Amino acid sequence: MNDRYDAGAAGYGADQYELVGYDEFGQPVYRQVQAQQTQQQSYDPYAQQHQQGYGYDPYATGGQQQPPAYDYGAGQQQPAAPYGYDPYASGPHQDGRPQGAAHDPYGQAPARVAEQTDRQTAHIPQQAGPAAEEQDTDPEQADREYHTEQFAFVEEPDDNSEDVIDWLKFTENRTERREEARRRARSRIVALAVVLALAAAGGVGYLWYAGKLPGLSSDDSATGTATAAGAQKRDVIVVHLHDTKGDGTATALLVDNTTTQRGTTVLLPNSLALSSDDGTTTTLAKSVEDDGSDGTRDALDAVLGTDIQGTWRLDTPYLQNLVDLVGTIDVDTNADVPDPAAKNEGEAPLVNKGRDRTLSGKMAVAYATYRAPGESQNAQLERFGQVMQGVLRKMSSDPGAATTTIQTLAQILDPSLTDKDLGTFLARLSDLAKGGDYRTDLLPVQSDGTLSAQTGAGIVRNVLGGTAKSPDKDAAVSVFVQNATGVEDNTEKARVVLLNGGFTFLEGGTAGARSTSKVVYADAADKTNATEVAKTLGLPESSVAQGRISASADVAVVLGQDYEPASG
Repeated sequence: MNDRYDAGAAGYGADQYELVGYDEFGQPVYRQVQAQQTQQQSYDPYAQQHQQGYGYDPYATGGQQQPPAYDYGAGQQQPAAPYGYDPYASGPHQDGRPQGAAHDPYGQAPARVAEQTDRQTAHIPQQAGPAAEEQDTDPEQADREYHTEQFAFVEEPDDNSEDVIDWLKFTENRTERREEARRRARSRIVALAVVLALAAAGGVGYLWYAGKLPGLSSDDSATGTATAAGAQKRDVIVVHLHDTKGDGTATALLVDNTTTQRGTTVLLPNSLALSSDDGTTTTLAKSVEDDGSDGTRDALDAVLGTDIQGTWRLDTPYLQNLVDLVGTIDVDTNADVPDPAAKNEGEAPLVNKGRDRTLSGKMAVAYATYRAPGESQNAQLERFGQVMQGVLRKMSSDPGAATTTIQTLAQILDPSLTDKDLGTFLARLSDLAKGGDYRTDLLPVQSDGTLSAQTGAGIVRNVLGGTAKSPDKDAAVSVFVQNATGVEDNTEKARVVLLNGGFTFLEGGTAGARSTSKVVYADAADKTNATEVAKTLGLPESSVAQGRISASADVAVVLGQDYEPASG
C-alpha cells in the first residue's frame, strides 16, 4: 500500500505517485506525493493547446470546471484515472494530469468511465522503456501514431447548407409551378379563343343558312344561299282571289319555311308566262280562268320549280266574311278607295289613305280589288298582299281555333286541301306574322312574262327553293300584244286568234287609244313571222315595220282602233 512509483524516468519530471489501493475493477490507484508539479522545460509544440484546455467540454455550461475524480488532500484536485492514449501529450499537463492521462469531457469518474464500452478501458502509467520514451518525445512519430479509439468521426449535416438547398429547391419548384400555371393559362386562353371563334362562325353560318343575317333579304344574293335554300323544307299553298263583281283574279303563294321559321307571301303577276296543257304559252290570268286550279298549279310548279301542296280559291264574299270573323284588320293604305256601291261620284271614299287604317270585311275587299285608272295590275296585287298579311296577323295561332274559323266560312275548298289542313297551315303563318318573321314579296316579271336570271336566283331560289324555267321560246313565235283600241275585250279576242294560229300570246296590258295598229319586229329574220301575225289578226301588211321591241318577244303588236276582231 505504501509502494511508490518514480515517474521521472517516464518523462514526468519529479512527480511521484504512491499506490494507495485498487478500485472495484482491480485497477491500481495512485496518488501524487509531491506537492507541486513542475513544468517540463523542453519545448512542447502542443503546450499552448494544452493550456487552452485540451479537455474542454463543449457541453459544459457556465465555463465551470469538471468535478475531480477523487479528493486525497486538502482542496487538492486529482485527475481522473487515465484511459486511452493521448498522442499529443509531451509532458505533464497543467491541470495536474500525468502524461498519457486522457481527459474525460463529460466529467465522469473513473468508475463510471469503466462502465462504458470495452474500447474505452482505463489505463494507468506504466514503466516505459527507451522505445516508449522515444515515441513519446518524437512529435512526428506521435503524429503518425493515431488510434481509432481517440476519435469519433461523425459526419454531421450542416444545417445552413441544408437550409440553402431546401430554399433553392423551394424557389425552383415555385418557379416551375408558376411557369406551368402560365402555360396552362395560355392554353386555356387559346382554347377559349378557338371555341369562341368556332361558335361565332357556327352562329353566323346558321344565320346565313337560315337567311336571317341583317341586310340579306330573299333576293340579296344570286349564289350565296342557293344550295342552302334548296335544302330547306317548305309548305306552299296557292291562293286565287276571284272578284265576283269585277271579273278579275289575283294570285299569291303562301310559303311556310319550316327550316328557317319564316313565312312569305309571294305575289304572282297575271302576266307571268306559263305553259298550258296543249304546249302553248299562256298567262297566269288566262290559266286560272281556262285551266282551273289543277292546271294552273301544275303550270306554276313547272315554271317556278316549286311543289305546291294545295289550292285555295278565295272569292271576294268569303274574304269579306274572313275579315269579319277575325275582327277587322289594320293596314297602311296607299290610296283612297271609293265605295263600289256609291251612286254619286262625290261621296266620301270607303277607305281613306293613311297608316294603321282599320278595315272591316267590306272595306278590305274594296281595298284588295281596287285598281286606279292607269295603274298596272301589280298595284292592285300589292294591295291584296297587304290584306292577306293583315288577316294572318289577326288569325288565331291555335290550329284548332284557326280550323274552326275556316269551317265557319262554309266555303267549298279544292279537294287537295281540307279544312283542317288549311286551318293548321294558316295558324303557323299567323304565329310567324305576329312574331315579325313574315314578309310580302312581288315576283318581278319581264314585259314578256318571263323570269330573268336574277329573279330566279332571288325570290324563286331563296324563297321558293325552286329553279326558274320560263316556257321555251323556240316552241312557237311569241307575240306581245298591247290593247290600244279602247275596248277591253279586244285583248282576249286577239289572244284566242293568235293561240289558234300557233303563236304564243304575251299580254301587254292596255294603252292610250290610237287610230292605227302596228306590228313590229326587231330582227330581219322575224319579218316573215311579223307578216304572218298581221295576217292572222286581220291587219294590213303595211302595218308591219322593223323597230325596237322593249319586250323579249319575237313580234310586238299594238292594236289600234282599226282592229276588227273576227266574228264568231
